[in-house]
Amino acid sequence: MLPGFLARAVEVLLGREGRSLHLKAAGGATAVLAVAMLLGSWAVVDAEQGAPRANLKTYPQALWWSIETATTVGYGDFYPVTLGGRLIGAVMMVVGITTYGMVTAALATWFVGREQKRRHHLAHAARELSEETAHALHERFDRLERMMAGRSEER
Repeated sequence: MLPGFLARAVEVLLGREGRSLHLKAAGGATAVLAVAMLLGSWAVVDAEQGAPRANLKTYPQALWWSIETATTVGYGDFYPVTLGGRLIGAVMMVVGITTYGMVTAALATWFVGREQKRRHHLAHAARELSEETAHALHERFDRLERMMAGRSEER
């Protein structure tokens, strides 16, 4: 059940053709983070099993610890005491920091892209307006010239 759900979630995150590269990367990193948290929690419980002063003894405790570690909150209520557990913790930190950096970059790119589109539309509208204004001014000048030419012929 769970592997099928994960496969479908990864397909939804990465499989869209129209989705931009930065969103695909952020989605992929988020999927990797979720898998790392689930597997890391299991691995740290296994690594800490039977160690003196171990406080990561159950999967729910380890899952909470993996969330704390990946988000770099680190309340200190749970922590690994073995070398293997600490190495797993280091991997969790790197994956978490990388993921949140990619998600932040994707959001920033989205905001910048929206602003660029807005400015492009404004510039296009200003060009059209200036062309229309120039055309209207030319017509007025032509009309004034014709009027002035007509008055000078009357004299």
